[in-house]
Amino acid sequence: MVMIATSRILGLIRNRILAHFFSAETLAVYFAAFRLPEVIFEVLIFGALSSAFIPIFTSYISRKQKDQAWYVAAVSLNFAFLIFSFLAILIFIFANPLYRLIAPGFAPEQTSQIASLTRILILAQGFFVLSYFLTGVLESLQRFLIPAIAPLFYNLGIILGTVILAPSMGIYAPAIGAVAGACLHFLIQLPLAIHLGFRPRGKLDFSHPGVRGIGRLALPRIIELSFLQLGETAELFLASFVSTAAYTYYTFANSLQLLPVGLFGTSIAKASLPSLSYQSARGETKQFSQTFIALFGQILFLTLPCAVFLAVLRIPVVRLVFGAARFTWESTVQTSLALSVFCLGICSEALIYLLTRTFYALHDTITPVKISIGSIILNIILGVVFILGIHLPIWSLALAYSLASIFQFLTLCVFLIPRLPNFDRKKLLISNFKIFLASFVSGGLMFVFLKVLDRSAWDKHLSFLGWFGLALPISFDRFVLDTRYTLNLIYLTAIVGFAGSASYLLLSRILRIEEMSILTIILAKIRKAKLVPPRIPKEKEPITITST
Repeated sequence: MVMIATSRILGLIRNRILAHFFSAETLAVYFAAFRLPEVIFEVLIFGALSSAFIPIFTSYISRKQKDQAWYVAAVSLNFAFLIFSFLAILIFIFANPLYRLIAPGFAPEQTSQIASLTRILILAQGFFVLSYFLTGVLESLQRFLIPAIAPLFYNLGIILGTVILAPSMGIYAPAIGAVAGACLHFLIQLPLAIHLGFRPRGKLDFSHPGVRGIGRLALPRIIELSFLQLGETAELFLASFVSTAAYTYYTFANSLQLLPVGLFGTSIAKASLPSLSYQSARGETKQFSQTFIALFGQILFLTLPCAVFLAVLRIPVVRLVFGAARFTWESTVQTSLALSVFCLGICSEALIYLLTRTFYALHDTITPVKISIGSIILNIILGVVFILGIHLPIWSLALAYSLASIFQFLTLCVFLIPRLPNFDRKKLLISNFKIFLASFVSGGLMFVFLKVLDRSAWDKHLSFLGWFGLALPISFDRFVLDTRYTLNLIYLTAIVGFAGSASYLLLSRILRIEEMSILTIILAKIRKAKLVPPRIPKEKEPITITST
C-alpha cells in the first residue's frame, strides 16, 4: 500500500511535469495515443492475470506442485506474448485510420501525431506483457513489495524522459520515457522471479489442464474487459466532441480519483486474492466470509473520507497538482468539476475490485462479467445522452462513469452476498452507517474551515454586503489566507485536511468503528523495531503450532 501510494504520488508529479511542458490540447494528443495500446494490454494480460492465472497458479502451489505451477506460468506467457505480437502489428499498421474512427474531434494533423505516438507506445506494452506475468507470479507467492516498487520506475522513466528530452523532441519525449520505464518495470521483477523458480520455456502446450483452465476462466474476463475498453474508447470519442482539451481535463481528474481507489481498493483486493483463493480451495467457507466482510469494511473506512476530502478541496488540489503556467484557470475549473463528480463513485469503484476478486476466488468469472458489461453499456448510453443529447460539459462524462460504477457495485453485492455463509448483514450495515456518519460530519467541518480561511470566499461575501451599503468593522487580513499565492494554498489545504482527518479519526473512536484497529495495527508494526525471537520449548514440552 505504501509503495502504491508512492507510485500514485509520482504519477501526480508526472502529470504536473507534463502540464508544465505542454498545453492541455497537446496533452490530449499524448493521452489519446495510449488508447489502442492499452486495449491490448488490459484485455489480453490484465484480465487473464487477475481472474484466471493467479487462482490456477495458486492452486498448484497450494497442492505442492511447484514444477507444474512454473510450467503453466511459462507456457501461458508464451501464448500471451504471441497473441500480443499479432495485435501489435495490426495496430502499428492501421493506427491512423483507427484513430480517425475513434477520435473524430481531433484535427487531421493531430490524428497523425497520435498514430506516431501510438507506434512508440506499443513497445512499452510489449514489456508490460512480460512484466505483469511476473507480477502475477510474485503476488501468487505472497511477494508484494517488488511488484509494488516496479511502477515507480515506469513513472520515473516518463518524468526523466520528459525533463531531459522535451526541449528537443516535444511530445515524443514522454512516449520514449514510457518505453524506458516499462523496460525497467520488467527488469526489476525478473531476478526475484528467477530466484523463486521461474524459467522461460519455448513451448505452446494448450493440452495441459492448467493452461486450458486459465483459458476457460480468462475468456469471460477477456470479454468483460473488451467491453470495458469499448467504454473507455467511447469516452475518448465523446470527449473529442466537447473540445480538444476536454480529454486532458477528464484524464487529469480521473488520475486524482484513482489515487484512493488504487491505494486502498486495488492494493487490498490484490493482497486478498491469494488468501481468498487458498480459503476457497481448502473449503474454509466460514473464514472466507469473515475475510470478505473484514476487507469490505476496511476499504470503505479508508476510501470514503478520501472521497469527501477530494470533493471539498477539489479546487485547491487541482491547483496544487496541475497548476503550471500552461494550465489555465479554465482548465482548473473544468478539471475540478469533473473530479467532484468522480468522487460520487470512488467508494463503489474501490469495492468493485474486492467483489470481483471474491468471485474469481470462487472460480466464477461469468457473473461479474455479465454485471460489468451491463454497467459499461449503461456508462456509454449515459455518456451519449449527456454529451451528444443534452450537450453538457466534460464533467457529465465523469457523472456517467460514477453512476455506472454505483450500479455495478450494487448488482455485484446482490449476487455475491447470498453465496457467503455466515454473512452478518446487520453488523455490516451498522458499521457502514457509522463510517458514513463520521465521513460526512468531518466533510462538513472541512467545508466550514475552507470557507472561513479562504480570502477569495470572504471577498465574495464582502462584495455582496457592499451592494447593500454594509461593511464589516473588522479586518480579516490577519485571519485568512490569500490563495493567489502557492504557499498560502498549501497552508490552506494542509489545515483543512488536518481538521478533516483529525475529526474523522476522533468520530471513529467515539462511534467505536471497528476498522480503527487497522491504524492501530499499522502504527504498532511501524514502532516495532525488531522481531522477538521465538521461545524454544523445553524438552518433552508439547509444541503447539498456530496460524493467523
